This record gives sequence, structure tokens and C-alpha cells, in this order.
Amino acid sequence: MTQQSFGGELRRLREQRGLSLNKFATLVHYDPGYLSKVENGRKPPSALLAARCDAELDAGGALSALASAARTRTPRHRADPDELQAAELARRVAATDLGAETLARLESAVDDIATAYPVTPPDELLAQVRVHLIYVSRLIDARATLDERRRLLVVGGWLALLAATLHIDLEQRRPAREWLATAASLAQHAGHQEIQAWRYETEAWQVLTEGDYRRAVALSQTAQLIAPRGSSATIQATAQEGRAWARLGAARDTYDAINRVNRLAASLPRPERPEHHYRYDPTKAVAYTATTLAWVGDNAAEGYAREVIARLHGDGDANRWPRRVAAANIDLALALLTTDRLDEAAAAALAAIGSGMVVPSNHWRALEVVRAIESRGLPEGRELRDAYQQMRHLAG
Repeated sequence: MTQQSFGGELRRLREQRGLSLNKFATLVHYDPGYLSKVENGRKPPSALLAARCDAELDAGGALSALASAARTRTPRHRADPDELQAAELARRVAATDLGAETLARLESAVDDIATAYPVTPPDELLAQVRVHLIYVSRLIDARATLDERRRLLVVGGWLALLAATLHIDLEQRRPAREWLATAASLAQHAGHQEIQAWRYETEAWQVLTEGDYRRAVALSQTAQLIAPRGSSATIQATAQEGRAWARLGAARDTYDAINRVNRLAASLPRPERPEHHYRYDPTKAVAYTATTLAWVGDNAAEGYAREVIARLHGDGDANRWPRRVAAANIDLALALLTTDRLDEAAAAALAAIGSGMVVPSNHWRALEVVRAIESRGLPEGRELRDAYQQMRHLAG
């Protein structure tokens, strides 16, 4: 089975029932542009999408079976051993030395992985990171100049940081902490302040998801002290501080952090690869503001969240930034709850949960909306709870 066979069968069943792509997209709570790419074989189907399509089209599990086969046989973002074999061959041809060409390939691979982060399921990307970490560990004993040795340590530091981040996304806390410690060690030996700063920022996000908001503030502030002035790490750590203050209900500190993020982002040019996880994209500031205001209970969060959703859909970037769209829908739901627009809040939350783009480390945010809707006794609460439970089940 292939991605195309799933897409072809989905299109056949949809058209057999007289459903337009736009109508069907509304029924399964997915973007029509994304569904079009799935039907044309340009995007693989997620398990959640297949389950929703099965239910709406009464396919009896046939689409889920096709989706499972497609993911098994044609993974989207697997680690490419050929790429590493090519790098290794080039190194051996040159000598047993580490070599500039090998390092350049590794540095490019790290950038590619960091760029794939926003759109790749964490478990898939983690497999790729692991392969590269194994290769880096094999190179540690190769002959190298001091500069080459430092560059290799930096590559290892970024990969360790990515591994920690992906484990956090998967709610695997113990390996996340181990990789954070490894990233810190490599950064210290390489004298790389930015990786050190990102390490603290990443740990701040981890403890924030665990509910330790005071520690999240402290870690974020430490990251800002270490980070090079005006760097992406500085901005992201400031944003993380603001989120933590918001969870603590400290309005003055929250708004102060929001203002600092906006000032820093305003002077930062948009990077060539805005998807890169460690290169701050100034357009993220609006999404950050939406999240932070929603957490502090400010009704203004609604406008920011709607701006994010409208801009991404208007620019045709909804599929490019699916996690941002999902997060913005959760923020919108939280904002709508504060004004008792419960039906709209439930619809926004369902769109986020049904997208399949909420990573496990953010499930708690969706759960807050589910519980709020349930506490009001709304009939939508059951549908939301079912969707949430299915999301948790599919995440393992």
C-alpha cells in the first residue's frame, strides 16, 4: 500500500457520497488544502485523520488500515543512512581525520532537522536525531584540529538539545533530562553560550508543562542572562518567562515580558528558514502573545489568536505551520471561555484536537478547554472528551 492508495480510496469514498472537499474538510475538522494533498499522495495520512475519515465515510476501518500500511512502508521523515554513509566515505577518502567536509555535512543536517521540527511527528524526527548522534559519537576519536573539535561538539550539542526537546514533546521526561545534561556538557566544552541558553529555555518549558511555574521563571531568566544579546535564545527565553508568569497569574510581570518580546522581535529580521526551531521568526510574536494573554485571562487573546489563524490561512501557510494553527485554536478556545461563548470555544478546541497536530506535551492545554466545557454541562463536552481520549490513545 502507498500514500497514493490511501488518498485515492479516500477520494473515491468521498465522491461516492457526493461530498465536496470543502464540505468533507468541515466534517472531519481538517484544512481542505491539507486534505487535498493527502488525496493526491503529497502528504501522508495521520492515524487520527484516517480514524475520522473512517467514521464519516462508514469505511469500516479500511482507511485506517491503508494509513497504517502507508506509514509503515513510506515514513515521512526517516533518518537517511545513505546520507551518513556518504559523509563517512568522504571522510575516509580524505584521511582518518575529521575533516571540514564531514563537519559541513553534519552542520547542514542539523539545520535540516531543526527546520523539519515544526511539521514532523516527534517520534519520527527523534529517529533521525538518534542516527546522527550515533555518527557524531563515532567521530569523537577522529584526529581533528581544535577548531574542528569544537565544531563537532557544537553539532553534538544541537543534536542533544533537539533530542531533549523531542522527548519533552513525547512526555518522556527522564530521557529529556539526560539529553539536556548532555547538551549542557557539550556546550560547556565548546564554549557555546547559545546552546547553554537554549538548554535552560528548554528545561523551562519542560517544568512549565509539569506545573512548576516558579522554577520555569527562574530557568527562563537564567537563559536570558547567558544568551548572546539579541539572539533567538534571548527572545524565546523571554517569551517562556512571560508564559510562566501568566500561569502564576502575575499580570504585571506577564505584560512586561510580552512588551520585551515584542521589542526584541521588532528589530529581528525574518530568517531565511523561518521554520528553523532555533532561529526566531518575528511573526511568532503574535502567536506567543495570544497564548500568554489567554493564560493570564485577558480577553484580548481572542483577537491575537484570530489574527494568527486568519494570517496562516490567508497566506496559504496553514499546512506549513500546522502546529501554530492548532495552538492558536486552543488559545482562541481559552479566550472564548472567558466571555462565555462556549459553543465557539468547543468548536475551536475540536478543530485543534482533530487536526492531529497537538503534540503530547501540549495535550494538557487542550484538556483545560475540555474540562471547562464539561464543567458547564454542555453536550459538546462529550464529543470533546471523546476526541481528546482518542488523541491521547493515538499518542501512545
